[in-house]
Amino acid sequence: MNEFKRLKKDWKENQKFPKISKKEIYGLLHKKSASVVKWIFIISIIEFSFWTLLSLIFKDNEAQRRFEQYEMDHITMPLIIFGYVVLIYFFILFYGNYKSISTTVNSKELMEKILKTRKTVKYYVIFNLLFLCISIIIGIYIELNNSPDINLITSGFTEKEDYYIWYLIILVITILAIVCITALFILWYYLLYGLMLKKLKKNYKYLKKIELDVE
Repeated sequence: MNEFKRLKKDWKENQKFPKISKKEIYGLLHKKSASVVKWIFIISIIEFSFWTLLSLIFKDNEAQRRFEQYEMDHITMPLIIFGYVVLIYFFILFYGNYKSISTTVNSKELMEKILKTRKTVKYYVIFNLLFLCISIIIGIYIELNNSPDINLITSGFTEKEDYYIWYLIILVITILAIVCITALFILWYYLLYGLMLKKLKKNYKYLKKIELDVE
């Protein structure tokens, strides 16, 4: 909003400065908001492509090959398909938000589109974080029940307490891993989308002020 702030400053410091109309201010806010929403859509596609490419690169590593030997496709494939379907749905929503905000003709509609876009992005981030946590839990569960190394360790347990301690350790490690990974992804999403959502929020506030001035 540098242009908008600069105009406001010029109005205050120089009374001879030719003031622009509310319609022109709306046009500026409309243009900036549409640009932000367009970049949200573009970045979401780039992010999806990045993670897809990364998964293909590491598809043939030792850990992945060992995991595939467990033959858990009846669990992992539905999860993967569900994830892709939901992500594609969000991409459609992002594109729809961009198209609708580009054709908005008044400030009230633009405010509604901004709120809708912010809500869509928040749901997108929440879904990704939940999907990540669920995937980690399922992956650890499959590993615990199928890994020869894990079976070798647990086969040496003679007391029930040994099992309780072992699974308690696994539970604590899992929780810590989920917390750390989630924190990193929250930072990732803040850098990708949080800053853009802040710009939309500022635009919304300016639009609201215009509406109040009109009333």
